[in-house]
Amino acid sequence: MSAAWRILRALAHGLAGWCTIRFLFPRLSEPERHAHVQAWAARMLQVLAIELRVEGQPPVQGPLLLVANHLSWLDILVVHAARHCRFVAKSDVRHWPLIGPLATGAGTLYIERDKRRDALRVVHHMAESLRAGEIVAVFPEGTTGDGTRVLPFHANLFQAALSADAPVQPVALRYVDARTGKDSPGPLYLGDETLVASLWRTLNSPPIVAEIRFGQPETAQGRDRRRWAHDLRAAVAALRG
Repeated sequence: MSAAWRILRALAHGLAGWCTIRFLFPRLSEPERHAHVQAWAARMLQVLAIELRVEGQPPVQGPLLLVANHLSWLDILVVHAARHCRFVAKSDVRHWPLIGPLATGAGTLYIERDKRRDALRVVHHMAESLRAGEIVAVFPEGTTGDGTRVLPFHANLFQAALSADAPVQPVALRYVDARTGKDSPGPLYLGDETLVASLWRTLNSPPIVAEIRFGQPETAQGRDRRRWAHDLRAAVAALRG
């Protein structure tokens, strides 16, 4: 199947998701919405011809903060397909065509990463969500990496888990060539590359497997947010292998 045809199918699936959020979500309960988002994300990966491989135990219920390494625009789809959660994403995502409304409909919290005051606002909303028993997910690196190493974690967002007395579960993401098992550069989203260019490269790459590996949830056990962020970065790196 050609990359152009898969893009057309992805657009159609995206529009179907937008219609679901716009017209069906107001009549659904919260668990029903979560189930729709998870099923939609899993189907989108199939449309893009990306195999999903889940290792470890995804969370069953909250409150819980998921922390993962960040490689691609695909990351949110992969995590949602494994387990619905409420994401914290950079504010730019809100304005992406089609993706923005879908992310907003899925309950995404947006953050202006270069504004410290906005980080405090988002931490407050994250803590509220955790106290309400939700599963919240963040990419503490703050940007996408090239997959060779896990970048340092920003500690600010971990304050939400401390304030809500919620556990944190490390998650490792990896994209591999289905034939060789080696890291695939196809889905990487780096520098000033556009979303369209990254999507086109991904769809023209050899078959890709999206691997998501869940570690064991852990509590702070007296650690401050900086120490906890440091230890969780090490946990995510170990999960990636």
